[in-house]
Order: sequence, then C-alpha cells, then structure tokens
Amino acid sequence: MKLDLKRQKMLLAGEWVEREETLEVRNPEDDDLIAVVPKASSADMEEAIKRAKKGAAISAALPVHERMAILNKAADYVLQHAEEFARTISLEGSKTIREARKEAGRCAETLKLSAEEARRVTGETIPFDQSPGGEGRIGYYERCPLGIIGAITPFNDPLNLVAHKIGPAIAAGNAIVLKPATATPLSALLLAKAFMHAELPTGILSVLTGKGSEIGETLMTHPDVRMISFTGGMEAGLKIAKQAGLKKKSMELGSNSPVIVLNDANVEDAAASCVSGAFWAAGQNCIGVQRMYVEEGVYETFKKLFVQQAKAYKVGPKLDEKTDMGPLISEEEAKRVEFMVEDARRSGAMLLCGGKRNGAFYEPTVLEDVPLTVILVRKKSLDRLLYCIKSAL
Repeated sequence: MKLDLKRQKMLLAGEWVEREETLEVRNPEDDDLIAVVPKASSADMEEAIKRAKKGAAISAALPVHERMAILNKAADYVLQHAEEFARTISLEGSKTIREARKEAGRCAETLKLSAEEARRVTGETIPFDQSPGGEGRIGYYERCPLGIIGAITPFNDPLNLVAHKIGPAIAAGNAIVLKPATATPLSALLLAKAFMHAELPTGILSVLTGKGSEIGETLMTHPDVRMISFTGGMEAGLKIAKQAGLKKKSMELGSNSPVIVLNDANVEDAAASCVSGAFWAAGQNCIGVQRMYVEEGVYETFKKLFVQQAKAYKVGPKLDEKTDMGPLISEEEAKRVEFMVEDARRSGAMLLCGGKRNGAFYEPTVLEDVPLTVILVRKKSLDRLLYCIKSAL
C-alpha cells in the first residue's frame, strides 16, 4: 500500500486547513522527507480554543449513546485501515512495522474502552442522617464535563497516546485541542480523520501541528482551557505545571524502571521479557526496562541468556518484517546515547554487547557494573537539578 503523505492539512475545530509555513516530517531511518505539515501559529491556537468553546457545549449535550457510537465508529475505522496506520507510525517514528501493528490495535482498543467508560460517568448519593438533624435528607453529586481539554503527546507512541487523550475527553463530553509531537504528527492527523469519518460534530476536536515553543504556551495558559493532559519528559512537565497554574492536570512524565530478578524466577522467561522490554521501540518506551538487578544465584545464567538474545536482535529497516529494532527518533538522540555509553565505559562499566552507532541507529547495548555516578545513571536527576536552577534564576 502506497501512502501519499507529502502534503498534509491540520484539523482546526473540524475543518482541515493548510498554512503557508510548514514543518518537515522526516523518516529517522534515512532522513528521507515523508511529509510536510502546517506550522500552526499562536493565532491558530487561539482560534481553535475559541471554536472549542462552542464544541464543548455540543459535546456536553451529546447523549451517552452518541458518544459511544462515535468512539466505536472511530475504532472500527482504525481496524479497517490498520495497515495504513501501522505504516504511518513506522515511517515517521522509531517502531518496526510489527511493533506499529500492535500499536494500531491498541489504539482501537483504547477507543472502545473509552466508549465503554462513557456508560460509567456517574455520581453518588450521600445519606445525611449520619449526623443528628440530617434525618430524611440526602446529598448527591454528579460528574460534569470540564469543557476544553488541552493535550500534548510524545513521539514514542504517536497513535495510541493520542487516543489516550481524545478517547476519554469525548467519552466525558468535552472538547479537546491536541498538539502532537513535532517529530511524529502524521499518526495523530490520521486518527483525526477517523473521528471525522465517525461524524464527530464540528468544534469538538482540533489537532494542531506546530512547535511547542510557539503554540504550547497559548494552550497551557489560556483561561478557557480547563485541563491539561500531557505525556512527555519531566522537564517539560515542570514547565507546563508552572505555566498552567490552577488548571486541572494529568501528566505521565516517564519512569525510572528497574527490574529485579530473584533466585526463584523462571530465568528463561525473565530474560526474554527483559530483552523485549529493553529494546522495544529502540528503547524509547516510558515503561521500558532501564536497568536490571539480578540475585547472585541466577546472575550468570540470566546474563548469558540476556546478552545472547540482545546480540540476536536484528537492527535494520523498519518496514522489513524481519527487523526487531529500528532507529532512535533522530541522529541527535543516537549521539546522546552514544555519549552516555562512552562516559560509562570510561568510568569503568563493562560493555557486554553493542555500543556502536550508525546514524540514528544504535545497537542493542548491555552494560555491566555501571558506576552510580555516571550520566547514564544520573541523567534524570541532573536534568531536574539543571531545570530547577534555571527556573530560580
């Protein structure tokens, strides 16, 4: 299937629009230009939020069965066009075609789960006769839509994490203005098409492509945006929290993920699971395996199995069915990994396999006895310290 991705429009409150200024979307595998998307301005964001006010009223008035029907129809569209979604995910990002197909399936499931949860936006009654004078009285509360949700998504799951924002927002009767990752906007735009196919009313959804530095602050600070939903790095999360102020916030800021393997573990299963967890999406997974602690009794066996399987991982073209791991999201990121690995080796870490870069590709790499003082271990805490220092100046 050949995809025509070269010229894209963005969705502004249900209307597909172009702009003179554009951003390039490049395949990190070979830096090939695969698309150009509109470069949204702050004025575009203001307009999307203005129209979303009307969209929020429309969304709140939608009966639950209509919200469910829209979400399920969008999910069906994803399943019917699953290969197109998978190829788009793979071309613009880091995932292999096999990994991307799984993400497309997860996206459809996320939307269907959102539809089911629309049934359960319920309230509660509270008996007041638990205190003297409250006899015969009952209190109650109900859950109401917030209004406009502002959302920002990352590059590593460019489709399913967009569904994580849009699905619940619509299920609860809100409007949503979403800014996808600058590096991977195509999957989000394709999902927006699914919602237009599902006849989502005009004004409820906007997907604006642009730079966070130019349109993000408008989204974060606008008084009509009632909630911010963000998935991304901790430093960006800290900045957003500072900008957004008293708005409701939902943030997933990555993780710091150790794996502990004990003596009574099934070592073969543990090794296989850890290899998959470590190198899925070229290691750019917010719940990826980042370090492993193994009890002495099974250490050597686990290490042998893990290194063998890491060495067997096939690194190569993402659309090749036999490829296990593609490139990082950019050559700059691969160079950053290369620097951290070399820093660890200079400080005494033992390289068990990998350790070589080719453009944006970096081999599956395993290090042993990594000192706790090196950047590879301390980077997150150092980044936070640097951000706090900058914020205080």
